Amino acid sequence: MSAIEINPSILSCDFADFRGELARIANADMAHVDVMDNHFVPNLTFGPPVVERIRAVSPVPIDAHLMIADADVHAPVYAEMGCESVTFHAEAAAAPVRLARELRRLGAKASIALKPATPIEPFIDLLPEFDQILIMTVEPGFGGQSFLDVCLPKIRRARAAISEAGLDIKLQVDGGVSAKTVERVVDAGANVLVAGSAVYGAENPAAAIDELRSLAGGHQH
Repeated sequence: MSAIEINPSILSCDFADFRGELARIANADMAHVDVMDNHFVPNLTFGPPVVERIRAVSPVPIDAHLMIADADVHAPVYAEMGCESVTFHAEAAAAPVRLARELRRLGAKASIALKPATPIEPFIDLLPEFDQILIMTVEPGFGGQSFLDVCLPKIRRARAAISEAGLDIKLQVDGGVSAKTVERVVDAGANVLVAGSAVYGAENPAAAIDELRSLAGGHQH
């Protein structure tokens, strides 16, 4: 399995200073940008113009997590603006394979996200169409929630399916990832960790990233 990647969520940063806050995570693999539309999830964050500016000032690539309705229509916009990875929700896409192919055609990595109650099984045969699977370990909508251990078996099943198919697909986990939960997440098979408050709640976000990376590396199979 490839090295563990840490993608801090800027949902927990100071929105008035994106440039400064992104500079504090320059040692991350990517910056996880949570786009919420107050429709698919009960929260509103930012849309294309703000994400485009975030991408322009970010020292690391952008991992756009779209918690938005009508993903088939809106997700390609984020690929067109140059977001390196675009994640849409399985629950919000009418034609996930077609959308993934469109994102790839536009130059982005295609990623599909599953809410805690959404099973991985319907997507197992479709895995080659995606570059990454995101398993939510909290209900999407707000940062700072506690990790849901009930999602660990789903992470294990996803990792087993990826391995069985011989694919090199990233398995990302988002929600309640911290120094306390990183061991369980990596043991279950995740190799991309999204951490918001665990990074931006620390006095030194860059040091928090290094700590998560070293804890994760120690538990990787």
